[in-house]
Amino acid sequence: MLLTLVFIYLLITIAIGLWAAKRVKTTADFAIAGRHLPLVMIVTTTFATWFGSETVLGIPAKFVNGGLNTVVEDPFGAGTCLILVGLFFAGKLYKMTLLTISDYYRERYGRTTEVVCSLIIILSYLGWVSAQVTALGLVFNVLSGGAIAPWAGMIIGTVSILAYTLFGGMWSVAVTDFIQMIILVLGLFILAVFAGNQAGGADKVIALAVSKDMFRFLPEPSLKEILFFVGAGVTMMLGSIPQQDVFQRVMSAKNVSAATKGPVIGGICYIIFAFVPMFLVTSALITMPEQTATLLKDDPQKILPTLVLERMPFIMQVLFFGALLSAIKSTASATLLAPSVTFVENIWRQFFPRQSDRHELKTMRITVLIFSACVCAYAIGLQGKPIYDMVSGAYQVTLVGAIVPLAAGLYWKRATTQGAILSIGLGIATWLLFLATTAGEAFPGQLAGLLMGVVGMVLGSLAPQAIRNIHGSHHKLAGV
Repeated sequence: MLLTLVFIYLLITIAIGLWAAKRVKTTADFAIAGRHLPLVMIVTTTFATWFGSETVLGIPAKFVNGGLNTVVEDPFGAGTCLILVGLFFAGKLYKMTLLTISDYYRERYGRTTEVVCSLIIILSYLGWVSAQVTALGLVFNVLSGGAIAPWAGMIIGTVSILAYTLFGGMWSVAVTDFIQMIILVLGLFILAVFAGNQAGGADKVIALAVSKDMFRFLPEPSLKEILFFVGAGVTMMLGSIPQQDVFQRVMSAKNVSAATKGPVIGGICYIIFAFVPMFLVTSALITMPEQTATLLKDDPQKILPTLVLERMPFIMQVLFFGALLSAIKSTASATLLAPSVTFVENIWRQFFPRQSDRHELKTMRITVLIFSACVCAYAIGLQGKPIYDMVSGAYQVTLVGAIVPLAAGLYWKRATTQGAILSIGLGIATWLLFLATTAGEAFPGQLAGLLMGVVGMVLGSLAPQAIRNIHGSHHKLAGV
């Protein structure tokens, strides 16, 4: 019965997404909803995109094992990313009326930087989308009592999301996000109240977390611990900024006020509400201690679904899996659309110049289909890898290769194309070096890559000018 209701829910969201697709007439409608979304929809779509499988399954699994200190990347880094976007990036980018974030790199630094940054951004989405697909496989596997294999569940879930994203683009994503966020918030809030009562009261759940030191956030006072804490924090805090899904939400706003306020409100709400799944999993330590202990060793990501299926009435099960699917589908639809639009607009067009808007819209849809198939295959190949690690690892490449050129281009007038290229090269090379050697055990590779990216931008931008000045001085002296 529960599995049947889940399939009905999937069909309803597909129908809503296809209804919204009627508004898609141009590539701008498909990519950025024609810049027509009000503030409330910018808030809901940013919140819903961030609140994915890692928030419902991955974060609680990490939290119950190691406390707040182990989830600095997400939700704290991820939520702060949205706040920073709204405060420092949204206004400037919105006024440029671009279709993709990579268009900015072309306008500021030229074609080479545009293509390289586009490839970096597209690559980063593999891990994030795969995490959502993996979670869908887990959901169908749990709901069917093992009758549906995880890989089969991944395929079913991917097809259900693809059904409306393929046709409706950003319009379908925004409308379904709005509805799914309401289901998500209400469902998890009701579940938290019920779980707290089962555990003897919310105060007992919080007291247990305090007794186990789960609320310890800051690292141990040693240089290595602090460095890795900072490295984890900036991974999603800064690495998520140069992302097409974030940019699409900014550019989809109907005015600059919605574009700047939406991400800030969405980010604050995300950080606050991410504590609800953590509370739910902590309550499981009280209501089913033996099972929780077993699952902590086996797969902590299954604690919350097991708690709901075995300890809660049917209506609560419906609420939970409705909320979980809402979280996963809203994130997956956004992360399927973003890299596909980037590929067509910023890479495909380098080799096949734009013929007509209708032809480009068709190309975008074909790309969404191909990317979905690739991601599903990639997720099936990565079975067994924790969802949280898949998401957090995805943003290291954009952290070391894309954030410095973006921030410097917007806020440093002396930033040049040479600086951007050197920043990208040094950042990625340093990061890969630390990953491949034991240096990464002593110093976080993504932080080293970020720092070298800054060095590359400064040297690449200032050194050529300094050399020209020196040559100019020599010529003047020679003339004298």
